[in-house]
Amino acid sequence: MEFSIKSGSPEKQRSACVVVGVFETRKLSAAAETIDKASLQFLSDILRRGDMEGKAGTSLLLHGVSGIEADRVLLIGLGKEKEFREKEYRTAVATAVRQLNETGGFDGTVFLTELAVRKRDVSWKIRQAALVAQEALYRFDRLKSKKEAVRRPLRKLTFFVARRNELAAAELALAQGLAMGAGVELAKDLGNLPGNICTPGYLADQARQLAKLHGLGVDILDRADMEKLGMNTLLSVARGSHEPPKFIVLRHSGGPSGAKPVVLVGKGITFDSGGISLKPGADMDEMKYDMCGAASVLGTLKSIAMLELPLNVVGVIPSTENMPGGAATKPGDVITSMSGQTVEILNTDAEGRLILCDALTYVERFEPQCVVDIATLTGACVIALGHVATGLLANNEALAKELLDAGQEAYDRAWQMPLWDDYQEQLKSNFADMANIGGRPAGTITAACFLARFTEKYQWAHLDIAGTAWRSGKDKGATGRPVPLLSQFLIDRAGTVEATGRKRGRK
Repeated sequence: MEFSIKSGSPEKQRSACVVVGVFETRKLSAAAETIDKASLQFLSDILRRGDMEGKAGTSLLLHGVSGIEADRVLLIGLGKEKEFREKEYRTAVATAVRQLNETGGFDGTVFLTELAVRKRDVSWKIRQAALVAQEALYRFDRLKSKKEAVRRPLRKLTFFVARRNELAAAELALAQGLAMGAGVELAKDLGNLPGNICTPGYLADQARQLAKLHGLGVDILDRADMEKLGMNTLLSVARGSHEPPKFIVLRHSGGPSGAKPVVLVGKGITFDSGGISLKPGADMDEMKYDMCGAASVLGTLKSIAMLELPLNVVGVIPSTENMPGGAATKPGDVITSMSGQTVEILNTDAEGRLILCDALTYVERFEPQCVVDIATLTGACVIALGHVATGLLANNEALAKELLDAGQEAYDRAWQMPLWDDYQEQLKSNFADMANIGGRPAGTITAACFLARFTEKYQWAHLDIAGTAWRSGKDKGATGRPVPLLSQFLIDRAGTVEATGRKRGRK
């Protein structure tokens, strides 16, 4: 798919289709009014006849509209004008792209980016349009013997900007949106693959391919390496599986040599049976998505590598299966972590925190600016926040605000929960330094409290994506979240670094 930016009048666009909007009041968008005037009120006649009411998610394709250069005009319902915000804008763009892909035209010019979205500028609209367009066109059919073919798929998409002086900002936003979309697609593909294909070894191979494609550094630690490092809590999860665990380290070295990196840590449980604390059989097939934290790290590294961000970023992925078996860890076992702290395993299905805690100890060697871990960690987060917001907990308020702001900008939102010491009481153990679960109350918070015990040497935030990384039901599949949030977070950090460098250069 080819994407581009253009400035010009809609009636003069020589393309297979131009896309303009209609509000529920039957009011035409500015671009639609221009086409209406050029076609001698053809669009107004359509609205008067009631052929198009402008409801959100609706569309109407018109052929042979006189007075314009395009072969077709696609009208997109925008809903109520006074309620036109981020969600309505994204819905309109997604509807437009899906319909364009089914019209039989190879290219389309979208004039929806002219629309006023509350508190959003042209860069946001272009970035989101590029991201939404890629999501709308995404298909995961690589494992099907017969693929559903699109007769004449959309090959080129052009976004409109009203003023020529906006072109430079729009081009940058387009590049960012396309990079985010590529990262989301990678994360979706990995999350959608079944556990018999996407194993820890497969994730390691994907990391190597990503490193080769984008010039990243990569190290893969095997079981023997982890044993030497004392990663016993990670290895305790891997004991019941025949698949060997992998510890993956990816490095994007876009910043100055020696500059402290941002570290992303992604949970990589490629299949979670629960171990000895076996999960119920219903919906266990979806436990292949327990590596979506790892997938989001790989997707984010892809995004920032495409953008060549001037930052040093390290991606760390502890990866294993969690399976029952004769060698599997048992409830009641006590394990010594890489940090030297001991953990009583009360529930083997609380395995994500066990692989993450060793990874969070390992990353101390990088002397990081900050560390963000991403994990499908607790069902309690789904109960608390549903499938809309990612749970966020942090030991540093400034870092938490950065991530929250990035989520708002990327429309990949998070919600902060408390990380008070009061909750640590629930992790007390009679036999070890801590238990790996704190009971049913505040399950998301106590899981983060467990991780916090391994992050005292640096600024740290935890993203619980159990409710946002996966969609169940008839359209089930990975969402690619929180790649947009993480990418925007790093874009913002890179912008701060560049701005600081310019200031220093002027002194």
